[in-house]
Amino acid sequence: MYLLRLVPFLLPLPLLSCNSAPPAPQLRFDAAEAAYLDKPGKTAIHGQAFLPDRTGGMNVRYASGETVRLIPDTSYARARLDYYFHGAKFAPATSIPKNDPDPDYVAHTRTAKAGPTGRFTFENVPPGRYYVSTQVIWKPDNAFRQEGGLIYEEVTVTGAEEKPVEVIVSGK
Repeated sequence: MYLLRLVPFLLPLPLLSCNSAPPAPQLRFDAAEAAYLDKPGKTAIHGQAFLPDRTGGMNVRYASGETVRLIPDTSYARARLDYYFHGAKFAPATSIPKNDPDPDYVAHTRTAKAGPTGRFTFENVPPGRYYVSTQVIWKPDNAFRQEGGLIYEEVTVTGAEEKPVEVIVSGK
């Protein structure tokens, strides 16, 4: 009898857990915040992107052939990172929400293609704070779902660097 009185209160609980993704950021992209990317720069950012393979050992999966993005630190970029990563630097492939970015935001990023070992380079980067983002997603043999996901790392260019800035993008 006691359980029957609780049923009206318990029924909404499964429905609350069905919200798999938070709402998309409603911020509008402000190109003025990202304008520093368009200024001349002389610094190079060299990096490597990879994720550990959960099969064990020291195996890693590289971002081989993936697009790597250099994203200026803006309020819009921070909102998108929070939307995808929830405070972490890794978002599992199985829970990546769909979201189309503002086309002006995309126009204010740079891209590079990762090589066979996940290495990438951005040349002539002006001073500023950036996010470097890519994905490493694979489907193991005989697996039901994909593994890996989205990863990013933060990097700051001061303009006083005499050597390239090195960055490891590994989701940690």
